[in-house]
Amino acid sequence: MDDQILDGYVEYQKREFCRVVSCPVQNLLDGETQGSIKYNQIRLICQDDCLQTSHAFHKYLIDNHYQIIRRK
Repeated sequence: MDDQILDGYVEYQKREFCRVVSCPVQNLLDGETQGSIKYNQIRLICQDDCLQTSHAFHKYLIDNHYQIIRRK
């Protein structure tokens, strides 16, 4: 596959779920320049103390017909 999308499928966009649920941390990130010191400080909240649950994220993926695939 070499990082190609399967025909008829779309790839999950980075932080799509965060934007859909109107995450306040994501809203702060959207106001900063990616890679800046402030952006990276805010990003640590996502990495270490996400406001959402993995269950909510997984449900979002299922409800929106995303599938996780891997090579043989």
